[in-house]
Amino acid sequence: MDSVIAGFEHILTIQIILALFLGAICGIAVGAIPGLEPAGAMAILLPFSLQLEPLAGITLLLGCYGGAWCGGAIPAILIKVPGTPVNVLTTYDGYPMTRRGEAHRALSLAYSSSFIGGICSVMALVFLAPYLAGVAASFGPPEYVAIAVLAIASVILAHYNQVGGAVMSLGFGMFLGTVGMESVFSTQRYTFDQGWLLGGVPLVPVVIGLFAMSQGFVLLTSPSRKGPTVNMEYSNRFRGLLEALRYPKVLGRSVGLGLTMGLLPGVGEFGAQFLSYSITKRLSKKPETFGKGAPEGLIASESSISACTSTVMIPLLSLGMPTDPLMAMVLTVFMIHNIVPGPRLFVDHPDFVSGLYASLFLANILILVILLFATKYITKLANFNPRFIGACVMILALIGSYTQNYRVSDALIMIVFAIVGRIMIRNDIPAFPMVIGLVLGPLFEWRFAQSLSLSNGDMMVFFERPISATLIGLAVGALLIFGWTSLRRKRNATPV
Repeated sequence: MDSVIAGFEHILTIQIILALFLGAICGIAVGAIPGLEPAGAMAILLPFSLQLEPLAGITLLLGCYGGAWCGGAIPAILIKVPGTPVNVLTTYDGYPMTRRGEAHRALSLAYSSSFIGGICSVMALVFLAPYLAGVAASFGPPEYVAIAVLAIASVILAHYNQVGGAVMSLGFGMFLGTVGMESVFSTQRYTFDQGWLLGGVPLVPVVIGLFAMSQGFVLLTSPSRKGPTVNMEYSNRFRGLLEALRYPKVLGRSVGLGLTMGLLPGVGEFGAQFLSYSITKRLSKKPETFGKGAPEGLIASESSISACTSTVMIPLLSLGMPTDPLMAMVLTVFMIHNIVPGPRLFVDHPDFVSGLYASLFLANILILVILLFATKYITKLANFNPRFIGACVMILALIGSYTQNYRVSDALIMIVFAIVGRIMIRNDIPAFPMVIGLVLGPLFEWRFAQSLSLSNGDMMVFFERPISATLIGLAVGALLIFGWTSLRRKRNATPV
């Protein structure tokens, strides 16, 4: 906690405070507008964050990240349209409460549950990240290869309903990671004598194209929707906070599940929300009320989502491994500013780490204050014509992709991947694995080459070391169990 207290001294600058405020406002606005996603908003903000100092740039992205999940509860509760994909279960009990005339109660419950989950998530980050970094200090190249293998397996398992598309997307992303100058033997791969490809396929234009520009295409073809007509004047803004605390078991269980799921690559908010909601319903004394306006369901959903928002950073800070594409964007800010996440981060940049802790605490407080006092204005964003929003997104995407390096090639790459992203959306192919593949692929290849160099080409180096053998065993075992259960399910579904 000393580092957290010291961190507040490092974030009390105009640039960081403005970045935090703008990030929170942008995130809440994105969550409140159905059809936009946090990935798209962060993709647009990414090139602008690279122009700031490291802590301010990361604070801008993380403020948007946390604010979007909280803001997504607004349309989910008021008009039964989830603001972000992970707010689906919020509609189950939030909207029935609105129809009963309890919109204020539902929103306050959602806000306070998210706040409690977010604060607990930051606390977990403060205590767990340095510990895991201490363990990782003894890791060698084989252990990092094993972590990458486990991350790849987790990404595939997280898309259990789209395994074929996830594998294809992940493989294509890893292939893109091989483009450029190969570091071990300094040979060119897939550059076709084009100088602008020597540095590889740039991550920023790819991310903007897949998540921002492609989403702009979708919004351009979306019909107009009617916004909420609920009276948003509060009689008691803090009523929901007190009511949420009446369910300590639900809060504790949901936050615990969220913290755990945030550590698993590719699982995060989706897995945490569904598992938390289903367990809460199963253990409830009145399970028949779920889906009809049960406060426990709303608390379980929102607290588990926010409990993931900081723990997803633990593998990134301690191991240098992003667990989802949103953390891959944060990793980009690290890399641009020559800050290497991993065990040495806590030794080489203690001021940065303590400032990051403090900014995350402040972000949760700021988001709660904005939501409590500005909801009646935020709800009006749902009345915006989605086609107008789509046009704005596309313009900002073009500006952002070009201004990062002021190269036309970056804008062209962004347009290509915008088309690819649109095709993937139409064919229900997930784009997240592609970004993970693009980020993890080069890291995996580099560490794999290092491992074989140390062992003179002996593949047993990955199985002779206990930690790497255990991690690879977990990955292989999880894939085998998943394959077996899928096969049994298909056999049972086949008519005799």
